[in-house]
Amino acid sequence: MTRQRALVYIHFAAVLFGLTGVFGELIQASAAVITLGRAVFAVLALAGFARIQRRPLFKALSPAQLFVLIVAGGLLAAHWVTFFISVKTGGIAIATLGFASFPAFITLLEGLLFRERVRQAEWLLLGLVTAGLVLVTPSFDIADQGTIGLAWGILSGLSFALLALTNRRSAAGLDPMQVACWQNIVVVLAMLPFATSQLPLLPALDWLWLALLGIFCTGLSHYLFVSSLTRLNARSAGLVIALEPVYAIGFAWLLFAQQPTLRMIAGAALIVAAIVWSGLRKAQR
Repeated sequence: MTRQRALVYIHFAAVLFGLTGVFGELIQASAAVITLGRAVFAVLALAGFARIQRRPLFKALSPAQLFVLIVAGGLLAAHWVTFFISVKTGGIAIATLGFASFPAFITLLEGLLFRERVRQAEWLLLGLVTAGLVLVTPSFDIADQGTIGLAWGILSGLSFALLALTNRRSAAGLDPMQVACWQNIVVVLAMLPFATSQLPLLPALDWLWLALLGIFCTGLSHYLFVSSLTRLNARSAGLVIALEPVYAIGFAWLLFAQQPTLRMIAGAALIVAAIVWSGLRKAQR
């Protein structure tokens, strides 16, 4: 793995992350069905990539580790369901920008749950993300579809922040591919009661989109991300992944004519700037 190849991998991973909302728009099914299908194909893809790298996915876990992975899998399911509801309700750009609020939630939760002091710079991060979300909000009317979609996107960001903190605190020492595989298995089990009855009605084209979403936007993107970190530091990887909202907005504009307003572009710029700045500070620390 050369540094140049690692950069190609991480950029491709960011593009695949940005395509997640596109598949959410294309698939004519409920958020529960999309989440179930994504997780099923992700498990198959991760198993294949792990076999290529000869990494054991099902080595023995302690009861504590298994409990943490179950909790994290539940949070992952909540994150995906709320994100796809946001896509269906408010559109790809609004859903992605709502989700991009997660660094602000991580900062707040670290202070509330772990008694970590929130520094002045982190309050500035919260301010930038909040200002960006205010600009992104289409209307302050709770009956507006875009506003409802943004609320679901923010909820998706909150659940992802909880997932990130769970993994950071309790999944240390585990193989990232193993963690991803087990969490996706939990997602499958959690979604089966809500989505099984809808599966026979799913069109063949939706099965294709689900396969692409699970294999490429989940399994392959995670494989590329983990592989790139063998040559890139956290700062470099974080700067590239921060481009995910930019890619998502571009895809929505190009494929679905969901043209962003100037206010949305300004809000997106603030949120992306906050994510990049947060990543740079954490890498330096």
